[in-house]
Amino acid sequence: MPLLQLSFTEARVIAVLAEKEKTVPDSYPMSLNAIITGCNQKTSRDPVMEVTETDALSAIDALKTHTLVLETFGNRVTRYGHNIGRVLNLPTPAIAIVITLMLRGHQTSAELRANCERLYRFADVSSIEAFLEELSQRADGPLVKLMPRVPGAREARWAHLLCGEPVASSSEPTHAHSGGASNGSTAALAERVATLEAQVVQLSTELARIAGELGIARVDDPE
Repeated sequence: MPLLQLSFTEARVIAVLAEKEKTVPDSYPMSLNAIITGCNQKTSRDPVMEVTETDALSAIDALKTHTLVLETFGNRVTRYGHNIGRVLNLPTPAIAIVITLMLRGHQTSAELRANCERLYRFADVSSIEAFLEELSQRADGPLVKLMPRVPGAREARWAHLLCGEPVASSSEPTHAHSGGASNGSTAALAERVATLEAQVVQLSTELARIAGELGIARVDDPE
């Protein structure tokens, strides 16, 4: 197992810090509000989370005990930076791989290469696979693992091990030790989709009624 085990929120916080250092360097080190915003992004995140200020502060405190997060001050605002490369002894390409897995979930090597583009540009898939193999065979504990190919998938996906042993029961894998964040986000998403679908049906019915009363043919009616 890896040298340390993180909660799902801790992994999201440290990954956001490492990501934003590369993508928005002018805003790095980051304020607490910026970290929360990065954790709760609706794009480039799997799962989508709802991290509160209390959650973020607790995660930051835990990460500071491992020296994964460093605290600085600027313009009267406390700011935070990451130290993941030094703590885990990772070169820049490996950092890009690990934090991309933490931010976006299980991915094939080709997906990882594309998603790492803004953090580190790998020459080809074989070059990223070489780093993945190295990360999976570290003497002091592997950081990534190639998961069994799930039914219907063309390729197997890689997962990180910093939140415990990952499990894949479907095409949308989750971590066994991610706490309630993943399951909660999935349930919330399903509920929102069901609500939106019901609203679409209701609006479609109402539109048909109004069109009928006005004698107007709907654009989706067959000619």
